[in-house]
Amino acid sequence: MNTNANDPRPLYTRATEQAAALIRTVRPDQLSSPTPCAEFDVRTLLSHLVGGTHRIATIGEGGDGMAVHPFVDDVDDKDWTTAYDEARARVRTAWTDDARLDAPVRVPWGEAPGRIALSGYVMENVTHTWDLSEALGHPVQLDPELAEFALAIARRVLPDAERDADTPFATAQTAPEGADAYGQLAAWLGRKPVS
Repeated sequence: MNTNANDPRPLYTRATEQAAALIRTVRPDQLSSPTPCAEFDVRTLLSHLVGGTHRIATIGEGGDGMAVHPFVDDVDDKDWTTAYDEARARVRTAWTDDARLDAPVRVPWGEAPGRIALSGYVMENVTHTWDLSEALGHPVQLDPELAEFALAIARRVLPDAERDADTPFATAQTAPEGADAYGQLAAWLGRKPVS
């Protein structure tokens, strides 16, 4: 696997395929379950996965992603799989043109070339997929290469372990001894497993 950010589109596609497989396993009785992202239950996390996907689609389309709320609130509980599949299909179409990778875009952390923005959204997607997997009891095997890429991006964009209130990720935690790439990613982004 090419783990550099020269063209993150294949990695983004793989990350969304992984998230989609996990979303398909969500049962109605799990929607109110807690997640490692302390302010989100499973339903809110699904809302954020769909909303964030619409945001990066809008960015790829040349629009103002910052004008897109990173949550959706018009999805019926039985329709999360369809809503996510539609959002990720929109991303694939929006980022088809290679020129989008070099175009300057505005994302929550500032202005960046499209390839860097999309790499950041790989990191976010993979992290929230881990959150969801933890909340659901690990119903599918997660791709370790995606976590390795996301961890490299996380360490690049958040090099300091201490985070302030304006950073959307908590202060880094110490990863458990022998943690895999997902465990290291989760710890670096301040996650703690659901107890």
